Amino acid sequence: MAGIIDEMGIEKEINMIIGRSSREKVSAGIIVKAMLLNGLGFVSAPLYMFGKFFEGKATEHLLGEGITAEQINDDRIGQVLDDLHEAGLSETFLGISLKAVAKYEIKVETGHIDSTSFHVDGEYGREEEGSIEITHGYSRDHRPDLKQFMMNLICVGDGDIPVMMEVVSGNQADKARFAGLLQEFKEQWTFEGICVGDAALYSEENLVAMTGLKWLTRVPLSIKAASEMVSSTTNLQESKFKGYSTAESVSEYGGVRQRWILVDSQARRKSDIKKLDKKLEQIQQNCHQELQVLARQDFACAADAIAAAEKLSTQMKWHQLDHIQTVEKPHYAKRGKPQPDAIPTSISYRITATVIPIDSEILAQRQRCGRFILATNILEPLQFTADDALREYKAQQATERGFRFLKDPLFFTSSVFLKSAKRIEALGMIMVLCLLVYNLAQRQLRLALAIAQDTIPNQLGKPTNSPTLRWIFQCFMAVHLVSFQGLSQVVNLSTLRLHILKFFSSACQRYYLLPEPLS
Repeated sequence: MAGIIDEMGIEKEINMIIGRSSREKVSAGIIVKAMLLNGLGFVSAPLYMFGKFFEGKATEHLLGEGITAEQINDDRIGQVLDDLHEAGLSETFLGISLKAVAKYEIKVETGHIDSTSFHVDGEYGREEEGSIEITHGYSRDHRPDLKQFMMNLICVGDGDIPVMMEVVSGNQADKARFAGLLQEFKEQWTFEGICVGDAALYSEENLVAMTGLKWLTRVPLSIKAASEMVSSTTNLQESKFKGYSTAESVSEYGGVRQRWILVDSQARRKSDIKKLDKKLEQIQQNCHQELQVLARQDFACAADAIAAAEKLSTQMKWHQLDHIQTVEKPHYAKRGKPQPDAIPTSISYRITATVIPIDSEILAQRQRCGRFILATNILEPLQFTADDALREYKAQQATERGFRFLKDPLFFTSSVFLKSAKRIEALGMIMVLCLLVYNLAQRQLRLALAIAQDTIPNQLGKPTNSPTLRWIFQCFMAVHLVSFQGLSQVVNLSTLRLHILKFFSSACQRYYLLPEPLS
């Protein structure tokens, strides 16, 4: 990874942005490189353990002559995070990603946007001037008890490369920000491709705000017309993607002419039906419990009892009450079993009924299973087919994969604790830089294997031309740098490891002290 970081020029770019002082023993660029190596080391270590991460490692070999683990300390790291925040985090990342895209000739044809939350440890009660607000919000981590910050990310389809990011307050509303961010993306990248997003992108306001952009997004089924479409018995055409079929219609939602593409997924249908059956069982159980509660209530007259039962029936989801009847319940002056000739002092009425499913409503729910709707303002089907739309939407997983990477328990950001919101923002940028370096290195490895028409063995020993970089890390875990009497040598470079190194650049190979680039 050190070689990829060098090749990308990240150290030089950071030093140029922040500047250097003669009093600094370790430059900001070196500190950022150290943070990236720690983050990509897949060791669960919070920020204050960076120094410990480099203990026992070839720090000088990786970071530069004279650099020691003790110099990578919390004070210096905190200072660099502050300097990065002052320089502008999104702008810094944009400068690095622009150069990376140009250097590695990455195609920028589709931009996939998404957001997620990261929870933090600590109170962060006082809001800092010029910083985001660390606060409670909708938690994708399912930790509503903790405060959080949000991250917006745009990736391009060629290698899942992140090209634009921003760290925002923990209570951000995605709908309010996504359209504006995509417009900024178009301007800064002179982007003429297709912007792809999830349902959070689709709203009347955003459709208007995205004027001038080509877009593809999923339609929320909370929209009445969309709900009716997925419940309909429309004839669908088989897609070229196995297990999918589609149907198209035209919509004017939000005053914007667009194509709606109904997609039916067989695999998703099976999963959705299982969930629906489980939900139906729970709903039916709830309905029986509500009926039991009602059946224990006394009413002054039969009409009141019937009215209460009918009200409950209308409130039931996908179910109703049938065979509603009343039963008289006499009340006597004395407690206990009444005498045969005793005359009741009053009569109350109770309900008996049966819970039955509403077949038409449940059938409509089953019809919805496995279905979703995509919308695009590319109106010409020959220019952008339904299959094209489905392919690009499936590629939306690129951004989601990026977030899964950042939230991996082995990544150093499973939870965040820093002294200030500004440093948390800066750490967010470092996180995405880690993702950029990782995905670029993985893309270049797979590209080199494809060009050479070669493979390496995967975890099962079978040949693959699309290995994950994490597997490569594991393959090199037993490699060590040994220094003795001023001489250094890398040991345990097995035949397999030398074979893998052939597919990396000379910037990477030099860290293994190879005499010349492998061919």
